Amino acid sequence: MTPRTILLINPWIHDVAAYDFWVRPLGLLYLASLLRAGGFSVRVIDCLDSAGGIPPAALKRKEWGCGKFPSERIPTPEALRPIRRRYRRYGMSPALFRRDLKAAGRPDLVLVGSMMTYWYPGVFEAIAEVRAAWPGVTILLGGNYATLCTGHARSFSGADVVIAGDGEVALPPVLGDLVGGRVEIPCDSGDLDSYPYPALELFGRLESVPILTSRGCPYRCTYCASSLLSRRFRTRDPFRVVDEIEHWLRSRGVRHFAFYDDALLVNSSERAVPMLGEIIRRDMGCTFHCPNGMHLREITPRVAPLLFKAGFRTIRFGFESASAARQATTGGKVTTEELRQAVAYLREAGYGQDDIGIYLLCGLPGQEAREVEEGIDLVRRAGARPILAEFSPIPGTALWDEALRHARYDIGNEPLFQNNSLLPCLNPDITLTDVQALKLRARLGLPAE
Repeated sequence: MTPRTILLINPWIHDVAAYDFWVRPLGLLYLASLLRAGGFSVRVIDCLDSAGGIPPAALKRKEWGCGKFPSERIPTPEALRPIRRRYRRYGMSPALFRRDLKAAGRPDLVLVGSMMTYWYPGVFEAIAEVRAAWPGVTILLGGNYATLCTGHARSFSGADVVIAGDGEVALPPVLGDLVGGRVEIPCDSGDLDSYPYPALELFGRLESVPILTSRGCPYRCTYCASSLLSRRFRTRDPFRVVDEIEHWLRSRGVRHFAFYDDALLVNSSERAVPMLGEIIRRDMGCTFHCPNGMHLREITPRVAPLLFKAGFRTIRFGFESASAARQATTGGKVTTEELRQAVAYLREAGYGQDDIGIYLLCGLPGQEAREVEEGIDLVRRAGARPILAEFSPIPGTALWDEALRHARYDIGNEPLFQNNSLLPCLNPDITLTDVQALKLRARLGLPAE
């Protein structure tokens, strides 16, 4: 008999630092809607729910839907103890999680998601809590960690089945094997417009809503896992994207939306331009945020003013490095001249210098401090705001082998060491004091020496 009740769990973050930049378990929420459309009874527990039993004001959350997670200090994993960083559980308390488990009732099946590879201790804790609450229930594990570190997850997570890849593709045959019959989820994985909206209505309070206009990315940057997590670049109809925005505005009063795309502006004449024009035409009074790095190459005299007029206020772009050689070898998605031109278009459209965030990678294998300094100064001179992003080595990426050679820790066997906060591939000629100076230079716009 096919299991009819499935509980989906987004686990805690265990880390030395975490901040809620419009975080929602979008993959799990799409799966929840798809499973429900396939006839299943679905429940969701999000351990990162910003409510967490704590009033938003107490967490110093911002009105547009981002801010601090509730958190508490927990014992540091043995592998990280020599690093001497305070380790915390981010999200709801375990007591609140157990209360929600009890309220949900014993399901036929539990599906646990996962995000960053080095957040796996939170995944393991959630699985252990489910085991304690409901001995014998079948637990499936999917998501980014399960896909990128499949062997580690199968060996240590405690899940009965580990699923790698897109859940809507990988889950039906797994369910079929478990129940001895055919299980179908009603969607065409090649057509994102065939998917129902994510099951955000299962949340009590919605400060903001995440939106996807595409999955994957046509670029193959050597440090990025996008092509590993979604092997095809698939896009949605831009007008249907605006329909979804209006749906959440009308049904839940949401006015803040965060785009999760890896390639929001790619093929802008066919995608972003009509979407932005339609947002402007409908005049919904919403504000949009893009915490992921958009592509500077796609900013044109046509696109920049549309972004501004449509209400895009948090805009971030990937530049990564001022080194022409590094730009070429890591994927060739942008040049220094394209940065300057894009920023000029954005400034002309109405954005101020501090509105335009430009990500620069710090801690790449073999990278010297001077390269980061030059990037910071270049971005400032161009008229934008530099934002340092610590490099995180990701298994399976083109840069992984080089990262293994330069790593200060055993990143190949212990995913905890893949944490960007540890700067695992930092050049030995760069001290942590140097890194703090670089961060200060980025924040304060200190002049070049």
